[in-house]
Amino acid sequence: MVKFGADPFANATKQLHDACDILGIKDEGLIKYLAMPNKVLRVKIPVRMDNGKIRVFTGFRSQHNNDRGPYKGGIRYFDPEGGVEYMEREVMALSAWMTWKTSIAGVPLGGGKGAIFVNPKKEKFSRIEMSRLTRRFAFMISEIIGPQKDIPAPDVYTTGKEMTQIMDTYGKLNGVTHQPGVITGKPIPMGGSLARNVATGLGTAYCVREAAQEIGLPLRGAKVVLQGFGNASTFAGEYLEKMGCIIIGASDSKGDIIKTSGMKMKDLEKWKRNKGTVVGFPGSTKVTTEKLLTTKCDILIPGALENQINAKIAKNIQCKIIGESANGPTLPEADPILYKKKVVVVPDILANAGGVTISYYEWVQNNIGQYWGFVHVAKLMEDHLIKGFHDAYDLAEKKKIDMRRACMAIAVKRVVEAFEMRGIWP
Repeated sequence: MVKFGADPFANATKQLHDACDILGIKDEGLIKYLAMPNKVLRVKIPVRMDNGKIRVFTGFRSQHNNDRGPYKGGIRYFDPEGGVEYMEREVMALSAWMTWKTSIAGVPLGGGKGAIFVNPKKEKFSRIEMSRLTRRFAFMISEIIGPQKDIPAPDVYTTGKEMTQIMDTYGKLNGVTHQPGVITGKPIPMGGSLARNVATGLGTAYCVREAAQEIGLPLRGAKVVLQGFGNASTFAGEYLEKMGCIIIGASDSKGDIIKTSGMKMKDLEKWKRNKGTVVGFPGSTKVTTEKLLTTKCDILIPGALENQINAKIAKNIQCKIIGESANGPTLPEADPILYKKKVVVVPDILANAGGVTISYYEWVQNNIGQYWGFVHVAKLMEDHLIKGFHDAYDLAEKKKIDMRRACMAIAVKRVVEAFEMRGIWP
């Protein structure tokens, strides 16, 4: 029996069960098929460090479902508190969420996720050590990735540089001079797509805009709290600010701050670059994470890690819209509380699907050898997310359910349709 709580894969499974209840899916075998990853690869990664000693790291690649297209999902370098065993469950969950994310976004891909248990932000690796680690991991997973099999991308603490090294390693192993379609999130000169760097945050902003229109919330003057200050939250903040919003809260790994009179994103980003943290921003007050999440505002963007909003925090949340820029920030126990409070939660599988949507178009551009401008790519992404939002919002209103259940129900239904069309063989 699955125990639901802080275990991210248990949370993902609970969400799937909820969707199956809405869809009337009773077949336990089918539910199990939808829940479990097709394959989870766990690898050891020996690396010779600059001091001459060998250090062994642990890496993962979870391939959840490919009924609608090749596996797709990021690779993170991180060290969650639960250790290596927790990371395995985390990667399984993230690969499942990617399956539902590509489905609700309407792109023909499946779900995957990868990770190495290491935190390059804490450890001072040399450039050569990082390259050895990345290339060895690429070697270890090379048999299961490929442009038509599994297409990784950057995630926590990985960048286009690591993606280029994985692409290069894969190409050398397979005797291919240039194979950009094996991975996305690449730098522009290596076959990357314009708008990819801002995609997740921009997509979140689009979804929040649509939610605000539905509930009659004017964005001009709307107060926003950003939890996390990485790529997703930062660009979500920038684009919401352009829409007229005021940023009143922010956080990073070193702390959380509030400034009710508002902060300009360019000033906050400059402070972060110079000081290495948002903490200490002029005029701001340092607060606890719980205080940040429960500060009175109009829009909350949880853009850090999973398991941030539990039942206790949900009871005290004072916003109108939550745009989940991070993966899995809200525990299942919190969803009914937020729904009862009439907080519109745009769930992660939709709110942060801008990244995978433009990754899909990066892959398409790689495959056809033709590249498009920023506005064109961003508009393609916007169209996907607007359709996904309104499909889910309409279903939520019709069924009297929250947006997460609505998004999941639509996503699961599409995967089930693909599975049934394919059948089981052999």
